[in-house]
Amino acid sequence: MDDLTARGIRAAVAVARSHDVRVDTPVVLRDASNLLVHLRPAPVVARVATSTALGRPDVLGHFRRAESVTRWLAARGVPVVPASPLFPPGPFVHDDLVVSFAQHVPHDPTWVPTSFAARLAELHTELLDYPDPLPTRLPLSDVDHAITTWTRSPDELAAFTAERDTLAATWPTTGSRPLHGDAHPGNLLLTPHGPLWNDFEDTWHGPVAWDLACLALTSRLDGMAAARAYPQVVDLAFHLRLRRLHVTGWLMVLERRFPRYREAADEGFRGIGAG
Repeated sequence: MDDLTARGIRAAVAVARSHDVRVDTPVVLRDASNLLVHLRPAPVVARVATSTALGRPDVLGHFRRAESVTRWLAARGVPVVPASPLFPPGPFVHDDLVVSFAQHVPHDPTWVPTSFAARLAELHTELLDYPDPLPTRLPLSDVDHAITTWTRSPDELAAFTAERDTLAATWPTTGSRPLHGDAHPGNLLLTPHGPLWNDFEDTWHGPVAWDLACLALTSRLDGMAAARAYPQVVDLAFHLRLRRLHVTGWLMVLERRFPRYREAADEGFRGIGAG
């Protein structure tokens, strides 16, 4: 556990206790892009912006959008992991760390959805009416920030920047709509109440092809087959390249804290420009 993780746990506990939520045993569920902590015995999972704060200058805005979208979908009866009712609307800031709170929902982490594309299409239909402004080039913003905080070789920076410039010059100008933004099977949880969508931190206004590229490149199932099952024929070529570049930039962020991501980052840089 590094200092950022320790600070994140302390921040989550401090904010919870300031709202009279009892916390005896904070249990880390995941520590990667964000820190997820079950604040036992409370039925609450804290999400703390740790690595994401290194990769995004406006991580507070991302957390605000995630909570806004989640609460809006829940009010419409869409199956989502709900924000915790033990807190007022957030997010919160403690020790310069952004924290949000969701209801803890037991789920099967081994579950592989067989109808992911159909569920994603339903979610896209629900999101069409989302009323608030959304970013229009979110993945490119993340890529640009990666360039300004570069930690790898100059040759890799040149290749990364060239791919970024190529994609920016051919950015699609039609067919945009509200998206999940990180639509892979890990963000659809099988709970006792059925599948629930989770993690709207990356929600933005773009082509459906982005969400399908996120799905196509997952390793949790046959992503390309799942993407082809979407009830609309979509050309993924551009967004597969964009998604690979986007993920590679995030792997560079993650390897700063977690050596286990270094091999994946190396592979990502070798594959820049792949279709």
